[in-house]
Amino acid sequence: MISLYLAEDQSMLNSALTQLLELEDDFHVVGSAINGESAWKDLQKFEIDVAILDIEMPKMTGLELASKINETGLKTKVVILTTFAQKVYFEQAVKAQVAGYLLKDSPSDKLIEIIREVNQGQTIYDPNLVVNMLSADKNPLTKREMEVLQEIGRGLTTKEIASELFLTEGTIRNYLSAIFSKLGAKNRIEAIQIAQKNNWF
Repeated sequence: MISLYLAEDQSMLNSALTQLLELEDDFHVVGSAINGESAWKDLQKFEIDVAILDIEMPKMTGLELASKINETGLKTKVVILTTFAQKVYFEQAVKAQVAGYLLKDSPSDKLIEIIREVNQGQTIYDPNLVVNMLSADKNPLTKREMEVLQEIGRGLTTKEIASELFLTEGTIRNYLSAIFSKLGAKNRIEAIQIAQKNNWF
């Protein structure tokens, strides 16, 4: 069972999302809030697998909340669900290491799919936001993700990369998932080509 928490300042949408997610057999919505401050208090009390956060909320934004979760080491994974496709918000979300970023006009089954994938350790970002990031020639990858990408460029296997960087194969697979998602790449070759095209190496 995947435990969920919703933070959305529009009460009607909050309620609708809760009902929608509770229809899934493997989901359980533990709680919800209409402001970031209340959400933060709850997230420290309960063991939550995935938190779905809006950005614009009273008292504390979803991005500020995501940063706190990241900084304090809570195991809760964050999915940002927002109407804002602005690059600056997306950049802040990447910096806060959110696991998912989805626009509210996306189909509901997409949100359900992302929640499951994020819970399994994947990183999923809305393709439109990835395109916006890349159009500015800004590298959305973390230092560690770039290290993994460089090892990919050397033609190493997942096992070899794990050995080279003193990490587990599962961790390397998670990094690969994040790299492909952030770059909008389908495979290792595409990821390398995008990085080379933007002179990130």
